[in-house]
Parts: sequence; structure tokens; C-alpha cells
Amino acid sequence: VQLVQSGGGLVQAGGSLRLSCAFSGFTLDDYVIGWFRQVPGKEREGLSCISSTADNTAYADSVKGRFTISSDNGKNTVSLEMNSMKPEDTAVYYCAAGLTPCGLGYGLEVYQYDDWGQGTQVTVSS
Repeated sequence: VQLVQSGGGLVQAGGSLRLSCAFSGFTLDDYVIGWFRQVPGKEREGLSCISSTADNTAYADSVKGRFTISSDNGKNTVSLEMNSMKPEDTAVYYCAAGLTPCGLGYGLEVYQYDDWGQGTQVTVSS
């Protein structure tokens, strides 16, 4: 299992960024991909997940309506489109793969994931 992240960087408040997670060694038929973020000194926060099973997605309240997760199975990539960004969205963002359900309360906890991307910095300026 391998996860390689791209995207991120610096954006002004109200702007948009797109993160991508290219995965190999598995398919979304078997694994769920989740997005997390972490600020120094704080716990890693689950943001969103996606599963090909029943085309499920889930979002944390903090990003619901602003962030959109999507998958391109032909390219083995999961993306996180981030809109209406706020300074409090500043963090290191990670994608992860796990054998967990997504939705109905599942898929947004760190312990549910086994493999992680390298992380990418996102900074939102005010």
C-alpha cells in the first residue's frame, strides 16, 4: 500500500485549494480513503472519507459544505477540494487508507487507518 500526496500550499482566506492522494497496492473496492489534518500540539482531526462501497462519503462538521471528497478510480486518485477556506484550516493534511466503513459515524478516526501519506502543508492567510 502506497499513498502519495500532492497539492496544498498557500491561499488567502476565502480561496480554494485541491489536494490529491494517488494510491497503489489496493482499490477502493476494499479500502476507504480518509483525509485528516493536524496542527502542532493538537490531535489529528478526521475531515472526510470516501468508499466505493455504495459510493459513501462522510464529512466532519468543521468542513461540511466547504470541502468535497471525490475519487477517480481510473487514475487511482482521491482528491479533496477545499473551498471558502479559513485561517483555521491551516494545518498539515494527510490522506490515509484503511479497512473501515465510511459514513454513519465511521471513517473519521485515526485508529481506523493503517497507511498514511507523507503529509502536505496548507496555509490560509487572513
